[in-house]
Amino acid sequence: MADGVTIGQAAAFVGVTVKTVRHYHKVGLVEEPERDGSGYRRYGSAHLLRLVRVRALAAAGVPLAEIADLLDANPDALAVGLAAVERTLSERIDELTAQAAALRRLADGDRALLPDAAVALLDRMPGLGFPASEVAAAREGMVLARALVPDKFDDYVAGVTEAVDDPAFVALIHRGVEMSALEPDDPRVAEYAGAMAEHFLAHPERLRIVTSLRARTDAAARYELIAHHGEAEGTAAAQGVALVEGRLRSAGVRIPAR
Repeated sequence: MADGVTIGQAAAFVGVTVKTVRHYHKVGLVEEPERDGSGYRRYGSAHLLRLVRVRALAAAGVPLAEIADLLDANPDALAVGLAAVERTLSERIDELTAQAAALRRLADGDRALLPDAAVALLDRMPGLGFPASEVAAAREGMVLARALVPDKFDDYVAGVTEAVDDPAFVALIHRGVEMSALEPDDPRVAEYAGAMAEHFLAHPERLRIVTSLRARTDAAARYELIAHHGEAEGTAAAQGVALVEGRLRSAGVRIPAR
């Protein structure tokens, strides 16, 4: 190797591409050899050693911008620098692991956006007689609730999970679904709202289904988005919910006002 080797040979010896070697030259990590009398650049042992060290650091995950300092560092400084890179890589590994888990949850549908308790509740709904459209509406409402009131979401899900163990509560929910087909001024809407409000007041522990949707800031706006999701103004469903809220407020239950 008295005369050195070509860039193609140097790249092959080190285990990188010619393009990579040229990039190392461009960013200043490896000095580009002078041309010989024939006009070729010849890489000697010093160039190859530098290339090997750069490739090893890059392969270990050291950013190219940090490699130059590490190449010229003394052993102690090198150890400190490599330890810092290792910490960064460990953090990145944690991030990638979390992202991989999120991808797996996406493949499982609801689990990407909702915790296991909420998914379990949604899974129960068909068995309780709810059609796919109602399950989908409940899913959307839960996603909104978790996003807008994250600190109260688990309490909300726990409250609903306990409530659906009561056939009377489930029957009221089914009745509410049926009411949505009526005109908003139909007396049966007000009758239903009264029955639902009385059920909540007779079972105070279930009021957290409503009260847990309160937020620390912009409470009314957040509550409106969650509690009235999917309801068009002037419908029986919207009227029924408004009447239930009014009855509960009259009884002293704190519900954000629209």
